[in-house]
Amino acid sequence: MHYAHSACKTILTVPVGYYKVLRSEVEVLGIDAHMNCLIRKMNKLITYAALIVAFCLSQQAFAIPSFSRQTGIDCQACHSQHMPILNDFGQSFKASGYRTVGKQSTIESENLSIPESLNASMLLRASYQRSNGSADTIPGTSTNGGQWQFPNEFSLFFGGRIASNIGFFFEGNTATDSNFVSAFKLPTAIELRGYNLSVIPFMTSTLGASYGYEQANTGAVRNGTWAEHYKEVSAQQYAGTDGAATGIALVAINDKGYINLSRWAPAGFARSGYAQVLRSTYLRVAATPKIDTQTFGEWALHMGAQVWAGSNFARNTTGSLVAVSTRAIALDIQAFGQLNDQDVSLYATWAKSPAGSATEPNIFNVESNATGELDPTKYRLNDRKALTVGVDYSVIQNTLHVGAAIRSAKNGGQSDLAVAGENASDHAITLTTVYNIAQNIELHVGHSVHFGTLYDIPQSTGNIFTSVLLQAAW
Repeated sequence: MHYAHSACKTILTVPVGYYKVLRSEVEVLGIDAHMNCLIRKMNKLITYAALIVAFCLSQQAFAIPSFSRQTGIDCQACHSQHMPILNDFGQSFKASGYRTVGKQSTIESENLSIPESLNASMLLRASYQRSNGSADTIPGTSTNGGQWQFPNEFSLFFGGRIASNIGFFFEGNTATDSNFVSAFKLPTAIELRGYNLSVIPFMTSTLGASYGYEQANTGAVRNGTWAEHYKEVSAQQYAGTDGAATGIALVAINDKGYINLSRWAPAGFARSGYAQVLRSTYLRVAATPKIDTQTFGEWALHMGAQVWAGSNFARNTTGSLVAVSTRAIALDIQAFGQLNDQDVSLYATWAKSPAGSATEPNIFNVESNATGELDPTKYRLNDRKALTVGVDYSVIQNTLHVGAAIRSAKNGGQSDLAVAGENASDHAITLTTVYNIAQNIELHVGHSVHFGTLYDIPQSTGNIFTSVLLQAAW
């Protein structure tokens, strides 16, 4: 669940020698020494920096150390800026199906090629969240007045190579998911005439049909969103395109872009008693060019469209399967480059999930029940749509990053009102900060202010939301 990616490049399984060259180039440039110096200085100033962040302000994804163990390289060899953004090499590793092995020995025999060790890692996320709605009778019942979430997430990961052309990725959520298997995919990749072709069976309890394969950090898939307040910075996430999904993705990639065509069902498990028919369709088309400008240097672009189509079945509050629509559309663009020798990312997204009906609610345009599951009986009668624009800038390279985003949205109406035409505006301005305490430990601070006609009537959680998140993977 903790993966995200920048612009696509030619996908190849990279030999160990590449790592040595990469490391030698980094050492020659003195980047390692420079960053270590900066990190030591920032550690001394962390308390002061936290105060500055709090004054100025008044991101769900992370690196997976399982893959560092398999390849024998550190996190920054694969990632740009902060997690979850991947650089060219990290993107190649993902597209190859997590198969590349570095220093780790493998067990090789006829039709067998696996690492000596099953590479595991863990992720802990602990957060404090505060909204400005009416105070709870019992403090901490909701985020109004402040709520500690420890853990916000506590996950176990396994991943890597299981054959010469097959890899896997597994996430088990030990704290908040009703099912231990939170996410899983099994990519099989081959190279043919300059293309990387993959077949990827997948399942996820929360990340949606786009989980099969995605490269952008726009929120095209939730765990790849560039900031923690994902519904405030991503139109796709606001439109509700995440959720449970099981399917098979067929993916074609080259250095110009990629196509992901998936058949899927809106359930975390496709089996009897759930949405067991993969009759919905998901299509992702993206171009990933690079442009070299005289003034601003080289920029890696990602421009694409997403279409969710078809109908399927989903569980209602009684556990019965009911017919639902699975329709949405999105456009997104991101640009990754440098300003003043510091990394910067630009993001723009637009998405819409059409209105549903009593006979066929749109599963992307419904509200959740008391347990947080999407409830088909709480369908909206208007299109839910959003437009977002954001920027993320590295004030100190690989250490301190600040961002901002604005959202213009229509919420689709409140399901309990069930009145067509009542489609309130729901806008937001968000500020973000990410501080890398270490390569695998990050502190995230987010602050969102919401406004629009939706807030003409006070909302239960108010219109201001602030979060502080510490996440560590090992």
